[in-house]
Amino acid sequence: MHSDPAAAPAPCAPAPPALVPSALAPRKGRGTVWAIEHRFSSMQTQALDDGWGSLDQAAQEEHVAPGTRVIEESVRSILTGNDSPDIGFDLSINPYRGCEHGCIYCYARPTHSYLNLSPGLDFETRIIAKVNAAERLRETLSGRSYTPLSLNIGSATDAYQPAERKLGITRGVIEVLSQARHPFSVITKSAMIERDLDLIAPMAADRLAAAYVSITTLDPELARKLEPRAASPARRLRTIEALARAGVPVGVSVSPVIPFLNEPELEKILAAAAEAGATTAFSIVLRLPWEVNPLFQQWLRQHVPERADRVMARVREMRGGKDNEHRFGVRMTGQGVWAQLLRQRFEKACARLGLSRQRIELDLSRFRPPGRVPGQAELF
Repeated sequence: MHSDPAAAPAPCAPAPPALVPSALAPRKGRGTVWAIEHRFSSMQTQALDDGWGSLDQAAQEEHVAPGTRVIEESVRSILTGNDSPDIGFDLSINPYRGCEHGCIYCYARPTHSYLNLSPGLDFETRIIAKVNAAERLRETLSGRSYTPLSLNIGSATDAYQPAERKLGITRGVIEVLSQARHPFSVITKSAMIERDLDLIAPMAADRLAAAYVSITTLDPELARKLEPRAASPARRLRTIEALARAGVPVGVSVSPVIPFLNEPELEKILAAAAEAGATTAFSIVLRLPWEVNPLFQQWLRQHVPERADRVMARVREMRGGKDNEHRFGVRMTGQGVWAQLLRQRFEKACARLGLSRQRIELDLSRFRPPGRVPGQAELF
């Protein structure tokens, strides 16, 4: 199974109707207020003015975005296998589905389609919490056939989004991993990871844990629009400092790189992260799978209309003339002259700053199934 929901071949989603940008005004604290229909919808709707102001009324109702609703769910399994050759881990754990951070560019938005929910507004307001995640993980790791593999937490959601403050699902998962001495990495935009340093730091000392902090921009105004409920860029830099001081190997993800938007900041972001204590770095260019494409193009027209056409023209230049490219090997990096120049800039900046471009290596040899006494013989 692909851990990346956008890995499977997908046609480019159509651009949003002309009506959408004017009908749905942005709302503070939400990446989008567009409840875009997903690709599996059996019904498709089209706006129609009946002469009685119905379009204006619908726009007003849509603008009043609902608050976040957390839906608790018991799952049968919590580990997801990965066979994507351009992803550097074998297993992933996503304690939640959907993400309240509301990053408009998030490639995981289409996963809400499988729940019959909108990849737009629902993705950031209807959060599925896998409340028995720790229990299921313990059962899996205790299985006689389980073999430890490289494991990442938060590949399709942020494991430290606001719901985690109350539910503590991610902390429960890390407690099980700690007891089992199972190595893991975690990627986040949240400062809440600092709460779990009492678990993560001792594991990191034994080469069992690593963290990656995603920093898309250093501009707080742009960050509020791109990723409205994630930690501010300055706060994420302080999180890198806290992780590094605690002895946790930490990397920075400058992703996604969006032409003419955050792309000019690439070197500055890397420099700020290195100064804060990051030792590794990676970067992925903007991807627009499925419903992310019309959502992002709508966002561009709302927030940076003067640059919207220019941004999309450069995206298509990196994607062989298409809005999105799903093929392994080029979907993360892009192709063409501009993509090559971008890679060269990244590589030179990393070399100058002493940032490794290799994943942080962890020790798989220390694993012991939870509940089993070291050296204890099995009866069967």
